[in-house]
Amino acid sequence: MGARKRKSAERLKEIKRATAVAKLRNVPTSPRKMRLVADMIRGVEVNRALDLLRYSKKESAIRLEKLLHSAIANWEAKNEGDRKELESGNIVVETIMVDEARTLKRIKAAAQGRASRIRKRSNHVTVILGNKNKNVKELERV
Repeated sequence: MGARKRKSAERLKEIKRATAVAKLRNVPTSPRKMRLVADMIRGVEVNRALDLLRYSKKESAIRLEKLLHSAIANWEAKNEGDRKELESGNIVVETIMVDEARTLKRIKAAAQGRASRIRKRSNHVTVILGNKNKNVKELERV
């Protein structure tokens, strides 16, 4: 492996070490409703995001809160339980993506003997946590 590729690979490993990922698949709510809640916590510090989700009236907030707890646990496992970073507010919700999943197609009776389609949508959610300070340093270097 060349020196340039090695440096690039090492940089990518450092970035991956500083982030934690959690995924939630086949959530039985529409992606549009989930995105409304996801937009509230995108780019927000983790403890603040948990508070926002805990006191939100949306049903999607319950599932996102559980997913965020999972992402925090993943981050602690990668960083040997370093709680100081979490408590100091350096960990943020770097990226949150809501993608469309399968759609269940059902039939509902309609007027005059006809049938109409019901689409029961679902989604996949991916949360990536990152260190606020390291992200700024990476952007300055590039």
